[in-house]
Amino acid sequence: MAIITLTTDFGLKDHFVGALKGSIHTELSDAQIVDISHGISPFNIHECAYIVKNAYKSFPEGTIHIVGVDAEPTPENQHIAMLVDGHYFITANTGVMGLIVSEIRPEKVVQVNIPNPEGGSFPVLDVFVKAACHLARGGTLEVVGKPFDSLKQLKAFAPTVTDGGNKIVGNVVYIDNYGNVVTNIHKNFFDAYRKGRDFELNARTTKIKKIHHRYSDIINFDLEKSNRRGAGDLLALFNSSQYIELAIYKSDLNTVGGAATLLGLDYRDMVTINFY
Repeated sequence: MAIITLTTDFGLKDHFVGALKGSIHTELSDAQIVDISHGISPFNIHECAYIVKNAYKSFPEGTIHIVGVDAEPTPENQHIAMLVDGHYFITANTGVMGLIVSEIRPEKVVQVNIPNPEGGSFPVLDVFVKAACHLARGGTLEVVGKPFDSLKQLKAFAPTVTDGGNKIVGNVVYIDNYGNVVTNIHKNFFDAYRKGRDFELNARTTKIKKIHHRYSDIINFDLEKSNRRGAGDLLALFNSSQYIELAIYKSDLNTVGGAATLLGLDYRDMVTINFY
């Protein structure tokens, strides 16, 4: 039996997530259901894409991913299902899949033809679950939909290069549970324009001239503890997904704060890198 993952902006207070799981188990009593996240900020497509893109590859091929953010169908927000990188995705054509598969060509994309009930306000339950269970039973995409070639692309929210290749302009795309600030500047993009030069990263009034590979890299363990950098200090690093991240070492967003609160950064805020 294939694994079915759930990613939504439903939170855990309401009945929605429980209803999804109950509906899946009603159709497939032995279904394997895994929550990726239900804490996506409401209707935040870029945040959703970041989380799903960095999670799905850890699952075995054949896994079915239900992505339930901004799922209400409209003439411009069709329900789609696709096979890409050996994984199935069922979602709405919000642009989320264009972000997730930006570097991979989908093997097959269909517009789901399972009708949303008249007056139905819960398409993730009424449509996506049915499509997912069909695939989990070994069904094909052709049965749930017709070929679709109008995958929405969100190109505007990407890092740019200005000043003759001497400056990268990026944005905050995600703030994690620790208050760490993730930008949309990937290590490959950074390296392609750095070309061995020194640099200065600017985020509001903060300037950083070194990017680490691990959080603990800011600590010089050869020094006495009283002389070391450590908990509460700011650093930049290439995170596990290889995007530039700003972090406060061993921060707690709920007590002393994290990089987001201490630097005054929020979703979409600008981060720049100057090479010299």
